[in-house]
Amino acid sequence: MLSIGKWIVAAAAAAAFIGTAQAQSLEPKSRQEVKRSDLTGTSMEVVLSTAEYQAGDILALHIHHGEEAFYVLQGATAETPDGKQIKLATGAGSINPRDVPHGGLKIVGDTPLKLLTVHIVDKGKPLYDAAPKK
Repeated sequence: MLSIGKWIVAAAAAAAFIGTAQAQSLEPKSRQEVKRSDLTGTSMEVVLSTAEYQAGDILALHIHHGEEAFYVLQGATAETPDGKQIKLATGAGSINPRDVPHGGLKIVGDTPLKLLTVHIVDKGKPLYDAAPKK
């Protein structure tokens, strides 16, 4: 039989594992990291990646601990949580500021969305993190 102290340690370990699993599920399953390097003279790093989202895939609502720039390699149609469809055009790009929630889109239609992303983020922090609760 486990003592109360051991139960507390086991519960804390389980909660940490579940939190890690949830944070990892925010990262696109198709993300391919191309290059990662320290940003000279800072405690940040630059991460270059590609990702592909198929119809039905969801870009979870998330944040980054730094800036994210993206470029649409292949455009697609996405649906917002309220059902509005938006076109993500090939050649479009934007920058998502630090800790600002973005995503929450579902890819619809026949064309996959392909992105090139550059993250300039705090070294040692997760690349994707859950958006804060309102």
